[in-house]
Amino acid sequence: MALRLEDLALSKKAPQKGALHKVGIVGCGEMGQQIALHCSQYGIDVVFVDLTAQIVEDALAHMGSFLDGIISKWGMTANEKKLILSRIQGSTDYQSLATCDLVIETINSRKPGTSLELRKAVFTRIESVVSPDCVIASNTATLMISDLASSLQHPARAIGMHFISPVREVSLVEVVRCARTSDEAYAMVKKFALMIGKKVVEVAESPGNISTRMIIPFVNEACEILMEGVATVHYIDETMKQVSGNQMGPFELADRIGLDKMLKWMENLYHEFGQLKYKPSPIIKRLVRANMTGLSTGEGFYHWVDGRKQVKKGPITHLGRE
Repeated sequence: MALRLEDLALSKKAPQKGALHKVGIVGCGEMGQQIALHCSQYGIDVVFVDLTAQIVEDALAHMGSFLDGIISKWGMTANEKKLILSRIQGSTDYQSLATCDLVIETINSRKPGTSLELRKAVFTRIESVVSPDCVIASNTATLMISDLASSLQHPARAIGMHFISPVREVSLVEVVRCARTSDEAYAMVKKFALMIGKKVVEVAESPGNISTRMIIPFVNEACEILMEGVATVHYIDETMKQVSGNQMGPFELADRIGLDKMLKWMENLYHEFGQLKYKPSPIIKRLVRANMTGLSTGEGFYHWVDGRKQVKKGPITHLGRE
């Protein structure tokens, strides 16, 4: 068990109101795992809740494997890995969230749409076990936080906290206040973000925030260029990396996010705004139907082997000519 500074104090005092010692996560898929590892790396205790013991076990194993990959690149030591994992506990019982100061909902439903009713049910269950001061956040990218806040008895505690993948590398987090979010809840989330090395970008409530609304047209236009036969996946990505200064081109970015997630974002924003720039590209739909969703399945716009992309030699580079 990891020692904290307060454990070594000569005299122990009751925790201060507004202090942050433990973070809860509901739904420990890819994004939940990234957030859990990042919080733990900064010395914060984490407890996550998921549906079954097998999912919990798989999540912990996957986090361990992820850290092994960092160790193999000399990014941390085995002892650091052990310390990070010691701060993370998994459970199937919401009651394990009772002592958390902040709980973040990060569920990833495979069903189409924003999963509003499911997320509202999760918010309600979280509120039933946590303290009155606990802040309840959602990592949703395309949902209005006001809709989630309406499910709470104390809606002032609801806030959006959108982490951007890869969490380890992206230095900011989008924080979304709805009309009923309290100053105290915002202050807690801002303090938390600073504790884990993130810059807060305060965003007015709008589906897609900044990042998702910018990413979708970027990827859709790349798909359009590909379908017209102007250039291949590789050359489009290389050009945009050089021109924009981004670490990734649109196709690599889409593969890393997950084409299934991209499709949901596109459908949700197209439904919300009705603008063609958000309408899902036929290529994205085709790949998702074939379960070629990117890095997570080993194939999307690229082949992926051990987390590294390989240029595909096949129909994906010639979709516009079929």
